[in-house]
Amino acid sequence: MIAGEQSALAERPSAFWLDRPTLVTGATGLLGGWLVKRLIESGADVVCLVRDWVPQSELVRKSLLEQVKVVRSDVRDQAQLERTLGEYEVDTVIHLAAQTIVGIANRNPVSTFETNIAGTWSLLEACRRSPMVKQIVIASSDKAYGDHEVLPYTEDAPLQGRHPYDVSKSCSDLIAQSYARTYALPVAITRCGNFYGGGDLNWNRLVPGTIRSILRGQRPVIRSDGQYVRDYFYVEDGALVNLVLAESLSQNPDLRGQAFNFSIESQVTVVELVERLLAFMRSDLEPEIRNEATNEIRHQYLSAEKARRVLGWQPTFSLDEGLRRTIDWYKAFLGTRA
Repeated sequence: MIAGEQSALAERPSAFWLDRPTLVTGATGLLGGWLVKRLIESGADVVCLVRDWVPQSELVRKSLLEQVKVVRSDVRDQAQLERTLGEYEVDTVIHLAAQTIVGIANRNPVSTFETNIAGTWSLLEACRRSPMVKQIVIASSDKAYGDHEVLPYTEDAPLQGRHPYDVSKSCSDLIAQSYARTYALPVAITRCGNFYGGGDLNWNRLVPGTIRSILRGQRPVIRSDGQYVRDYFYVEDGALVNLVLAESLSQNPDLRGQAFNFSIESQVTVVELVERLLAFMRSDLEPEIRNEATNEIRHQYLSAEKARRVLGWQPTFSLDEGLRRTIDWYKAFLGTRA
């Protein structure tokens, strides 16, 4: 862990969450599983909105579903969302549900727009009509910024996505801001980089795909030319920032409508990340660079100065520690100690 850089909220479970009725959308996803685990450990009364049954997800594998309330629904179903918020007297909402794969968005833009954009406005409208809801955290992304010449991204940079996934995040982010401004809805927004960590079962993503290939003795595949620069963010830190922001929003209403970048502020190329994984796993395999990626932003990374200054937040895990923990997870999951 990064010495001396744990926020006060990371060091201990907060009494804020004890028995708090909390709705999590997207609970079967990579980030959702770790977030639900953290909420359960903090004593929250968790309600999970689940669309698809994913038996290999952390939510199912770790029997977390047995410790929460489960609503089977699509995030675009506003009536079901209103019923859920009302009947479970939800106090806090953390909205993670999204189609998160850039390649899928390029091939299937309409389904991505429906989930990411319509899903966000459906949730926010349901919250607007539910007086028990006191704080809402919406997961945006660094992709919402689109392509900028001036980096790192700061929160006042324009949201100017151009390709389907980026546009979906720009739109959902702006919709969240509009509900805060127009209706005084208690919404705050997280903007994070590329999540990685144990539990990601989309093997086309760089980190899980690379680790699985190395464990199987196969050359890892890089779809791009390997020189794309990204801001990688470990999923356990990603789970924690949602709790930090929700609690901060409850204490400071002036945060309503604000967005916060969360990042370890490290620029890493795709090739460099793969080389780190190869080194940690003591492999001499050479990556296969296919140079097939299209409609992706070349260079992205975030400034987290505002989160440090306003929220007192610091990351808990360095990139190297996050990668080592991720490797260990996949070794156990895939049944090998290679």
